[in-house]
Amino acid sequence: MDSDDPLTGARERGADAVQFFLADPQGWKAPTEHPHAAELRAAAESGEFELYVHAPYVLNLASTNNRIRIPSRKLVAQHAEAAAAIGAKGLIVHGGHVTTSDDIQVGFDNWRKAFEGAAKTGGYPLPILIENTAGGDHACARRFDNLARLWDAIGEFGPGLCLDTCHAFCGGEQLAGVVDRLRAITGRVDLVHANGSRDGFDSGRDRHANLADSPDLAAEAVAEVIRSADCTAVVETPNADGGQATDIAYLRERLAR
Repeated sequence: MDSDDPLTGARERGADAVQFFLADPQGWKAPTEHPHAAELRAAAESGEFELYVHAPYVLNLASTNNRIRIPSRKLVAQHAEAAAAIGAKGLIVHGGHVTTSDDIQVGFDNWRKAFEGAAKTGGYPLPILIENTAGGDHACARRFDNLARLWDAIGEFGPGLCLDTCHAFCGGEQLAGVVDRLRAITGRVDLVHANGSRDGFDSGRDRHANLADSPDLAAEAVAEVIRSADCTAVVETPNADGGQATDIAYLRERLAR
């Protein structure tokens, strides 16, 4: 949802969970107190909504570039504090990547150092939900074999997992049985991003589509992922002509059968 007034938009769509940003998703500024912070906390405490906060896209905890990695660590900590303050259930952070000239093991080590650093001050105040990504041959969370190496590095710190259906499909992972495969690696799936895709299998592209406009990623497959995961799902599809609300209603209908 738009971060300015996420609850109004969620109510208009008939949602009972809402995800939003607390700062510019393409920027490096720290979050400030949300103008509707009291209402957000009240909605979370009453159970009207589950709240999830997405970290800015620019963050890359795996990076070998000090000018990216170090600010990323600081900003994740700041967003985690701000998200916890409004009652969010988790902070979603993309898996990150290294460059083609880097050893990807360094990326996994950098993730570990971020959690180790947080642990020295008591740990993050809410679950960090690592999201699988769609593209990049040197991504830490695109291919599940790399995701397994990431969990080997950080699993002891109790990270959570956010499974994006579009990212998995376009990243080259079949959705049939995907929840079982992930649980064998991580032991958990905490949140599903229930998205269709404008692009084909293993395309490496991250372009979400409404479920009715997803030519190769079937809506039924997305619903089955949610059923198997048995956790909250967030729909990140376009809302032109009410498309997002239509996707939510479709998934609810399928899951009620």
